[in-house]
Amino acid sequence: HMKNIGNLMKQAQEMQTKMQEMQDRLAEVDVTGAAGGGMVTVTMNAKSEMKAVKIDPTLFSAEDAEVVEDLIVAACNDAKTKAEATMQEEMAKITGGLNLPPGMKLPF
Repeated sequence: HMKNIGNLMKQAQEMQTKMQEMQDRLAEVDVTGAAGGGMVTVTMNAKSEMKAVKIDPTLFSAEDAEVVEDLIVAACNDAKTKAEATMQEEMAKITGGLNLPPGMKLPF
């Protein structure tokens, strides 16, 4: 019985190591969200840490600042969706056939 517990601990430690490696990888992976047909783009890493915002200069001549603001929010949300999808893919690689109950979050 103790052998099983030792085995579980070993697996848990391996998982922890893999999780840390994944976190490091996610910090390196960039995703770009876009809005307004690419007039506003937001780049963030796959951990949803924002890195860059690009705004087409023609938007600045627009009288309506609200449009630009809305596009930035939309681009951020688009990038966040892509970041989360990337994270899910990486998680699936690690957990493999580990069927976690839906909604269960692994500790980060």
